[in-house]
Amino acid sequence: MILVLLLALILIGGSVVLVLRAGGAADPRRRQALDHIGAYGFNAEVVSDESRPQARDRLASLATTVGGLYSRYARTGREREIQLLLRAAGLYRMRVTTFLGYRVLITGCTALFWLWLMTSAGAGPVKLFFIVVCFGALGWIAPMFALKSRATRRLQQIDREVPELVDLLVTTVEAGVGFGAALQTTARRIEGPLGQEIRVALSEQSMGLTTEEALKGMLSRANSPALRMFVQAILQGETLGVSIGKILRDLAVDMRKRRRQAAEERAQKAPTKIIFPLVLLILPAIFIVAVGPLLYSFIHGLG
Repeated sequence: MILVLLLALILIGGSVVLVLRAGGAADPRRRQALDHIGAYGFNAEVVSDESRPQARDRLASLATTVGGLYSRYARTGREREIQLLLRAAGLYRMRVTTFLGYRVLITGCTALFWLWLMTSAGAGPVKLFFIVVCFGALGWIAPMFALKSRATRRLQQIDREVPELVDLLVTTVEAGVGFGAALQTTARRIEGPLGQEIRVALSEQSMGLTTEEALKGMLSRANSPALRMFVQAILQGETLGVSIGKILRDLAVDMRKRRRQAAEERAQKAPTKIIFPLVLLILPAIFIVAVGPLLYSFIHGLG
């Protein structure tokens, strides 16, 4: 009965999402285009989304309030770690208290949902307590797990994009452009997380920070191995007075070697990783298809 209720809830949620998507409620590009109509001289009046209160803003304010109360009465000492994870995940505008509030709200909603569901199913008190505690703990762990996964994926993507950045900088610097101008030029060419980090660093530099401080701040936000090599090489060149072009050329060669070694490492790990799905999934299926009919015929023949 519980599985049927869960399946019904999932199907209803999927239907609502599809209906909203078909109606254009989940199309941000369409809303953005409508918001820009006034800038092209049309007389149509577009109701901006900023003029009416957003449910997301209300939820964020509620989470900030709840997170502030939680951090006041239950000090965990992990605010610094959560702040670094939020920066690594690209969530610059989210505060630690807001994230903690989301964790508390998700935990409470999950526990209340399963409490209502198991009470409707007539579960006993021991079973009810066990299930509510387990799913409440899952609701507390899930946001942190999702944040760490997002931060890890973003750092890996930055790691893959750094060699392209170095190649573009080598080409631009050797053409006679200064390092600052070359970084601004490449920031307009590179998309994704690395481009965002470079643009943030350039914004900090335009507000008065030095190049060294801006690069160190970028490294503190996204501390990936390839980006660390890039920043350390640039800072070392600035300190020792070595030509930036030569440093970037040597760094590009090292980046290519490192990428080749990483690809070889993944290729060597593939045979070991394929053993588990081979033994647990593929071989049992082949055994059932190949030997199953013979066993059935043998058992049926014995009567």
